[in-house]
Amino acid sequence: MSNARAAHLTRRGILAAGGALGLGAVLAACGDESSTSSGTGSDKETAAAKGPWSFKDDRGETVKTDKAPSNIVAFVGVAAALHDYGIGVKGVFGPTKTTDGKADVQAGDLDISKVEILGNVWDEFNVEKYAALAPDVLITTLFDDAGTLWYVPEASKDKIAKLAPSVGISVYDRQLTEPLQRMLELAKSLGADTGSEKITAAKKRFEDAAARLRAATKAKPDVKVLAGSASQDIFYVSGSNLSIDLEYFKALGVNFVEPSAAALKASGGWFENLSWENVDKYDADVIIMDNRTSAIQPDAIEEATWKKLPAVKAGQVIGRNPEPILSYDKCAPLLEELAEAIEKAKKVSQG
Repeated sequence: MSNARAAHLTRRGILAAGGALGLGAVLAACGDESSTSSGTGSDKETAAAKGPWSFKDDRGETVKTDKAPSNIVAFVGVAAALHDYGIGVKGVFGPTKTTDGKADVQAGDLDISKVEILGNVWDEFNVEKYAALAPDVLITTLFDDAGTLWYVPEASKDKIAKLAPSVGISVYDRQLTEPLQRMLELAKSLGADTGSEKITAAKKRFEDAAARLRAATKAKPDVKVLAGSASQDIFYVSGSNLSIDLEYFKALGVNFVEPSAAALKASGGWFENLSWENVDKYDADVIIMDNRTSAIQPDAIEEATWKKLPAVKAGQVIGRNPEPILSYDKCAPLLEELAEAIEKAKKVSQG
């Protein structure tokens, strides 16, 4: 992956190549109005813009402005989540459109034709276009405990920081429910009607899905789940720590295949990289595969060792987005799909 190579061996580069799963592609390559506003690209202010605004982010930093930001620029996944809450953005950065011009999976329901795309790949961020948007705030996620702003290039971060304050929502080493709540709080501060029927229903669906997944794992505790990601030369097996979705799924009882600490060490605890010849190292009944465009999708994997895996032969492979869009609307289906897979799974592993 070209963006992986450009990132070299920095920790952020590893994450960019594959997020919380499949991160080793780098290593392999290198060795505002009513809160129901449609939002996307809207130049209207939210109701909250009538008074001063402040928000304390997950770095412990508090941003204060005279009114709620209306010119918002965000990492695409954050923009997608805010869109689900009726908050629009002016510009986005990060994987937004595919090579055929369609919306990337990380763009969710965003109308990508109505936002300024400042960068679509790692280390790409057009500072001039960003400045022209007269941004009030930049919002992104945090994949480490150092407060590093996700997908903001190291080389231009200082220039970017001078143009607008930033907000970071942590998605590092915590369960999914925490950043989901934080994103909801952020959206509310920006003017979202978080008590709306739509949002209330989405949250209820999420809670029901969590209960369903817990029940499924209780009924079938022996079903083993492997979280994987594919690149041309390497197959990555994620550990269940650090990633917000896997940590939450594990708390709900999902029995994950767990690489050893030693195997995870090279990636800082995120994953173990295997050659395709050794892709059968772990037994699994269900495989959840990275569905982002940075990863090779299951139907395109031609490796014989992959096709011989019991879970693959049984058709027990589903998708997974290691960078979940942080809205209840988008996260509920993730739990539902995994619950269904476990409910229907046949025991095909030896363990």
